[in-house]
Amino acid sequence: METLKTQKSSKQQALNYDIYILSMREWLFYSGQGILIAALFSYIFYRSLVVFLIFIPFGIIVPLTKRKELKNRQLQQLNLEFKEGILLLSSFLSAGYSVENSVISASVELSVLYGKEGLITKEFRFIERQIHMNRSVEQAFLEFALRSGLDDVKNFAEVFSTAKRSGGELVSIISHTADVIRDKVQVRQEILTMTASKQFELKIMNLIPFFIVIYIDFTSPGFFQIMYTTGAGRILMTICMILYMIAYQTAKRIMEIEI
Repeated sequence: METLKTQKSSKQQALNYDIYILSMREWLFYSGQGILIAALFSYIFYRSLVVFLIFIPFGIIVPLTKRKELKNRQLQQLNLEFKEGILLLSSFLSAGYSVENSVISASVELSVLYGKEGLITKEFRFIERQIHMNRSVEQAFLEFALRSGLDDVKNFAEVFSTAKRSGGELVSIISHTADVIRDKVQVRQEILTMTASKQFELKIMNLIPFFIVIYIDFTSPGFFQIMYTTGAGRILMTICMILYMIAYQTAKRIMEIEI
């Protein structure tokens, strides 16, 4: 009965990284952000309260679009932490620890490095619990690979499982695999660092059209009045808004570099 309870508890604590669940705080924050965006668009392009009310539902969609971004950010963090996890695992194996004891020792070190709430800390503790339930380490890593969807985790799990079954030089194979994954993660981090400034520049460029309109409004009141009071002006502003959205999406896709 106790084993059954432990197994049930372990399954409940296994994270599925394919789905990111927004917290209530995140829902409120990004919904508020969406409403502000709706207010900004309605002011810049239409100067109409009715249009603002129409745009509000679109603004509330912001949390749904942010969820994908937050999921990708979580996976990047998990991949970075996983690199440290397998390097620790490799070092304990090289020191003569068994596979099971290496996982347990790595779990302790990861809790110091990333805290008890760290993503990889939770995963190694979950694997540790499965070891205590007499499940194989390789099966636990394979399940982790399926839940995370990360190529590095999948490659490591497959190599680890093959090396364990074949009875080959497990320590050297794991050490080599850990080094390869470490180099890949480091290259990925360098690319992200190099593109960070361009990402910031993109955000600034996206805001410049709004700053220009607001600046002209304050310095030359009524300059854009014809754009909001005539049919031709409203049509032109609608076309400008569509072109802005197309340019925004195009620039965003350009900056989404697959690594």
